Amino acid sequence: MGMMDLAPLSRSLIGFDRMFEDALRLNPDDNYPPYNIEKTGDDAYQVTLAVAGFTPDELTITWQPNSLVVAGKKAEQNGGQYLHRGIAGRSFQRQFSLADYVKVAGASLENGMLSIDLVREVPEALKPRRIEIANSNQPQQIESKAA
Repeated sequence: MGMMDLAPLSRSLIGFDRMFEDALRLNPDDNYPPYNIEKTGDDAYQVTLAVAGFTPDELTITWQPNSLVVAGKKAEQNGGQYLHRGIAGRSFQRQFSLADYVKVAGASLENGMLSIDLVREVPEALKPRRIEIANSNQPQQIESKAA
């Protein structure tokens, strides 16, 4: 029995370092716009989408817990007769599943590249804690009440 390559499944999951097997909603045929996902720190990520030709007014970024949606709607272009139109300018919507506590820290558009910075902020109460172990070689004193 051959091994299944799960690498393509992890492309749209950010912050799922230990549990990316959770609910996947991916469409492998939809690869517009192209994007990169980069881990920039222990709890920091950056999603970069190639959105050449889009202005900030034509792009929307929506964050909800466990979901990031980037959409682009190109304004209607009247006029101009193209002999060849190779630069994509179609509307799109790209959804990324996020792990718990991953939030959008900021976004910027430069040279046709939309960069979205993400950070995982786990509440202090939920972070792992180190538990000290008592030394069992020392005898324990038992106090008794004198009658």
